[in-house]
Amino acid sequence: VMPNPKRRFSHQRTALRRTNYKTSLPEITETKQNNAAPLRLNHNASPDGYYKGRRLPGFKD
Repeated sequence: VMPNPKRRFSHQRTALRRTNYKTSLPEITETKQNNAAPLRLNHNASPDGYYKGRRLPGFKD
């Protein structure tokens, strides 16, 4: 039976790798509709129910 290391990698090596894990802020854009919420998340409908300039079905006033 061959000896095995107690730990595969040291804590420092693991921490050095994890320092590059970063979060990014969500991208927001201006809405094109008048009297709507001024900003919306990319690839998401606005709070008023518009997406790509069209009103989505199922949104009630």
